[in-house]
Amino acid sequence: MKLEGKVWRYGDNIDTDVIIPARYLNTFDPKELASHCMVDIDESFAQNVKAGDIMVGGRNFGCGSSREHAPVAIKASGVPVVIASSFARIFYRNGINIGLPLLEIGDDVKKISADDQLRVDTTTGTIEDLTTW
Repeated sequence: MKLEGKVWRYGDNIDTDVIIPARYLNTFDPKELASHCMVDIDESFAQNVKAGDIMVGGRNFGCGSSREHAPVAIKASGVPVVIASSFARIFYRNGINIGLPLLEIGDDVKKISADDQLRVDTTTGTIEDLTTW
C-alpha cells in the first residue's frame, strides 16, 4: 500500500500510557480512544491529525503495558503506519493483530523530522522523505 502524509514526530520510549492515558481506558470505542491519543505528550495531536498522517517515533516505541488500546487509538486517529527506530515487542505484536503497519528502520529514523512529508510503501518498506531527501 502506498501512503503519503505529514509526520508527527516523537522521541524514544514513548509508552502506551502516553499514547492513550489510563484515565481514558473505560472504553474500547476506537473513535473515543482516538480523541485522547497522545494527549499527555502532544495536546494538539488528536485535534489536528489528518487521515493519512504518519507517526514516527524513536527507540522502544510502545513500551509499557500490553493493552491493545494504544495501537487502536493510533489507527483510529487515521494514522495508516507508524515508523520507529524500534518497537516494544508487545506493541509490535498488537499492531500486527489490529492491522496497523509498523516499520522498524533503526537509526535512519533520525533523518525524519516533524512536519516532513513522507511517501511510504508498506508493501516494500520503502520510505521517501519528500521534504528533505
